[in-house]
Amino acid sequence: MGPRLADIARHAGVSEATVSRVLNDKPGVGSDTRKAVLTALDVLGYERPARLRQRSAGLVGMVIPELENPVFPMFAQAAEGALAQRGYTPVLCTQTPGGITEDEYVELLLERNVSGILFVSGRHADTTASHERYHALVSRRLPIVLVNGYTDAIPAAFISCDDREAGRLAVNHLVALGHTRIGFTSGPDRYVPVRRKLEGYHQALAAHGLDGDDLVELSLFGVEGGHAAASRLVERGVTAMVCGSDMMALGAIRAARQRGLSVPRDFSVVGFDDSQLIAFTDPPLTTVRQPINAMALAAVRALCDEIAGHPVSHTEYIFDPELVVRGSTATAPARNAPVPLPQRAVDTVQPDGRVSHPRV
Repeated sequence: MGPRLADIARHAGVSEATVSRVLNDKPGVGSDTRKAVLTALDVLGYERPARLRQRSAGLVGMVIPELENPVFPMFAQAAEGALAQRGYTPVLCTQTPGGITEDEYVELLLERNVSGILFVSGRHADTTASHERYHALVSRRLPIVLVNGYTDAIPAAFISCDDREAGRLAVNHLVALGHTRIGFTSGPDRYVPVRRKLEGYHQALAAHGLDGDDLVELSLFGVEGGHAAASRLVERGVTAMVCGSDMMALGAIRAARQRGLSVPRDFSVVGFDDSQLIAFTDPPLTTVRQPINAMALAAVRALCDEIAGHPVSHTEYIFDPELVVRGSTATAPARNAPVPLPQRAVDTVQPDGRVSHPRV
């Protein structure tokens, strides 16, 4: 049974004549009206006429790290939408410890004749990794775009957040609150974004006449890494921490509370990324926001231009981060304030990333 024009017109808020023009692919209908009619067609469960079905312009691979950090699904969702709007079908490849490697994913994508590949925080960001895998793709003229982790050794377009500025923003915010013992943690220093954040951290401290050489604890990415780093830094008397990711910041909050410190009264924490649930943690996390949507759109545009044969500058496009102040940072505690005794209560991190803790 074919679509009923009256039903579609009623749902889209247009006339039946307009619906007929859209279904027959006739001119004289605005793009917004055409989109409303097609959306009504989809919502009501009717199949679009063959002439209106968008032909796939090809497959595009997207290789991203694990999905435990919410920022990566955010990027994937934004990029997938932008690719679909351009007619491309995204093929999402996620890496997990002990699972399929980046190189194995690339082989699978090449077997499927993808038109191009987006690499997000891949091996290109690791200063100890070989770049030969990317040179091999470039030599076969496969368009690639790399996100976060710039190196001039790979002739490709790079999309990056300004990690140095992220480190400076976090430190400047904490110094403005009166903190002078400010710790730093992120993942291993072989990664380009980690090195850049650390540079920004040291630059900002130096600008304020402070020294943080003994207050850096690099760890593993994730909640556990942030917990371990914060546990060591609290012992050195830090009153605030800059974390390389929101997940590490949640671990730092848990470690502080296990030692009887109140966040933010006794201990302030700044994260990085600003994924969707972070505003709802306890307390809501102060963080440095990556402009994920803008970066994803820029990466897709660059890749699609490469695929279309348009010249794209093989350089780094840098996007500005934004400090988002919430409830995990506050004025530094008085120097002579007594340190609370450790509590026996233990915090837990929920599957959605929220930190829950008993009231003591």
